[in-house]
Parts: sequence; structure tokens; C-alpha cells
Amino acid sequence: MQTRDGLVDTFMNAVESRNKGEDEFLQAVEDVATDVITIEKNNPDYARARVLEHLTMPDRMITFRVAWEDDAGEVQFNTGYRVQMSNAIGPYKGGIRFHPTVTPSVLKFLAFEQVFKNSLTGLPLGGGKGGADFDPSGRSDREIMRFCQAFMSELSHHIGPDQDVPAGDINVGTREIGFLFGAYKRSQSVFNGALTGKGGSFGGSELRVEATGYGLIYFLQCMLNEAGHSLDGKRIAISGMGNVALHAAEKAIAEVGKVISLSNSSGTLVAKDGFTQDALAWVRSAKANGVDLMAGASELGLSFEQGRKPWGLEADIALPCATQNEFDEEDAKAAIDGGLSFLAEGANMPLTAGAAVKIASSTTTYAPGKASNAGGVAISGIEMSQNAHRRFMSTGEVDEILRSIMQNIHDVAAGEGRGAETINYRRGANIAGYRKVADAICAYGIV
Repeated sequence: MQTRDGLVDTFMNAVESRNKGEDEFLQAVEDVATDVITIEKNNPDYARARVLEHLTMPDRMITFRVAWEDDAGEVQFNTGYRVQMSNAIGPYKGGIRFHPTVTPSVLKFLAFEQVFKNSLTGLPLGGGKGGADFDPSGRSDREIMRFCQAFMSELSHHIGPDQDVPAGDINVGTREIGFLFGAYKRSQSVFNGALTGKGGSFGGSELRVEATGYGLIYFLQCMLNEAGHSLDGKRIAISGMGNVALHAAEKAIAEVGKVISLSNSSGTLVAKDGFTQDALAWVRSAKANGVDLMAGASELGLSFEQGRKPWGLEADIALPCATQNEFDEEDAKAAIDGGLSFLAEGANMPLTAGAAVKIASSTTTYAPGKASNAGGVAISGIEMSQNAHRRFMSTGEVDEILRSIMQNIHDVAAGEGRGAETINYRRGANIAGYRKVADAICAYGIV
């Protein structure tokens, strides 16, 4: 763990006293505070408004019981949440996650990160996050539908197109958004853009499903171009096998990168000569149908290595796309030893604090998720605009906007993080995201 300087230490001691045991949230706050605390102290308006402290306190945190009936007719209970962190520059915006690991700490960290991520997109979006400790694995479609309807019966009181606009996240895809939006529409008797990630037949945007993964590759290409490189032939290690990982792999292969891994909690699927689009299609099908990844993999030139992470493979580029704190200090060492030159986060805060220090002390060029994985929320913002104007864009139009937004995020983060010889994308993204929100908070007075 890197030693804090005096200002950061004083600030974090106060935050820790209010948020005891919330390790994920405290990790996210310290990451930002390390880069922006001197910016705040040197700006009289920011210092007077205590902007950073303001941003560590959610505007509100909503907690509620979700009671629903399973297929056996038994009543089940879960806890639902919505963290509305800041609407300084627009309505709260951020996903809904259904997973047993959902806790207030996890959602506060995600909402806090979302504030800066959404600021970087240039769109008028605040930051929020929500979800429940519901585990959809092994549940029937009807059970998931009933859970979504019960969850929305409470959440519907707190959201709307100008108030708070949730989207999907882990275990909340187009199917779940359909159930949630149907319940919202029925309870509120309106059809509006209160959720994003909707299906194309009821107000969704082209490329919303692909946007986070595609945007990650577009940002990576900007980093490579900045350094005088291209994606052509680069060996890319990807973790995860969900939406972000699969679409990042798809786009990377299309852009002639060599994707050598995907992974899940059981191990890593390795393609020494790189995945083909056909092999990727097989992975999607196997995952969707519950097929053992070891069955049939060898016929496609793949091998499944039980219990292994991707980071010891020889790779030029690492794209951690699974979940928070998946990439630890030992993984960082293994990746660096394997020839790592670039790392861009597809997941939110996938590096532990120790791994972040290890990567920062190496020659690896590193981009934080608040910049590199902002493509999803960017296209959610575009979906909101399409809903408001009742005008829908083609795939080509949306893709062009996505590329442009990721280029702009890169340029802003690079501009703030540029040093004499290197670019500190983490510092640049934190400062750029902070400044816009800080200016808005100062303009409102004490609220």
C-alpha cells in the first residue's frame, strides 16, 4: 500500500470514520483523493465548498425489502438498494446489479466512480447505482420476472427520465430490463426513458449491449495511437466471459488484435494463436447453453486451464473485464513479467490497491475504468436523448458517436495527465472528471 501524504491522510481519516468497514468504497475514494486533493486545496471556491467531502456523501441512499414468490409458492426476501450519489450535472445515472455480493459498500463505490465516469463523457449525467443481493443463477425466467416486478414496485417511486435513470449491470441484461421497464410502465402509467438498456422494440438504442466492450477497444486504440502503436498483432489477455469481455474480444479481433484469453471463476480459456470470431461464437453458445468449456474447446484450438487467471500469459495488453479487485499484486507481477505494455480496465476498479501501485511503478501505460469503460453509459445517455426526441439512430450513427466520445474522453484525460515523458491517465481522468462536477457544486451554493 502506498503511503498517503498528509492532506490525503487527514481527509481519508474523516471519511473512514463515517464509513467503517466499507472497504470498496474507501478504496475508490482514496484513489480519487490522491489525485485531486491538492487541486481542491489550491482553488478557494472548491476548498470553501468542500467538494470532495460533499461527493463522498450520497445525496440519498434508499434501502428496501423485496418480497417475491418462487416457483414452489414460497415467499422469498431480498434487500434492494439505490444509491443516488450526485446529480450536480444531470439526473442520477448508473446500473442495477443483481448479485449476492451486492452491499452498501459495493454500491457506494460504484456510484462514486459513476459520478466521475459520467462527467468524463461530456453528457449531462449525474451518478448513481443500485441493485439487490438476489442471486439469479438457477432461477427460472418466471422467478426472475417476479423478482424484477417486486423490485420495481419500490424503485419506481425514486426514478424517472429527469430524476434517476437506471440501466443494466451484472446479471441485469435486456431480459431483466424488459421486466423492470414493464413493471415501471404499468405502475406509473407512462412510457418514458426512465431506464436504459431497453430492447430495440421498446425504445432501446442500437449498440447499447456492445457499447462498453466496443468503447473499451476504441479507448485502447487511442492509447496505442498516442504511443505510436496500433492494435495490429498485439497479444491481448482478457478476463471475464460476460457482456463486456465478449464484446471487447469481438471488436479487438475485428481490429486485428490477437485475443489470447477469456476467463470465468473456474479458470481461463486460452487461445495461443488468438481467438477467431467462430471460436468466440462457440464460447457464447457454450456459455448460454451451459456447455462445459472443456468439451469441444480443443477442436477450435482452445484449452481450458482450471484454476488459472489470464495474467501469467505472454501478452502486450491486459483488459480486466470481470469484477472489482480481481487483479491483485501477484497478478500485476505476472502480467509485467509476461511483457505487459498497456492495461485498460473493462470492469470497475478491477485492480486491488496493491496491484495499482505495482502497475504504476512499472513502464505499463494504464487507463482506469472511469475513462476506458465509459462507452456503456455514454450510449445510455444517447438512448435517453433518442427517447426524449422520439428519434432513433442507425447502428452506424451510434457507432460514430461512441468512437467520438471515447476519443474525447481519451484526449481530456491525456491532457490533464500529460507529464514530461509519460501520460498518467488515472490522474488525468480523476482531475478532469472532478473539475466539471466541482464547478457545478460551487455554482449552486450550499445545498
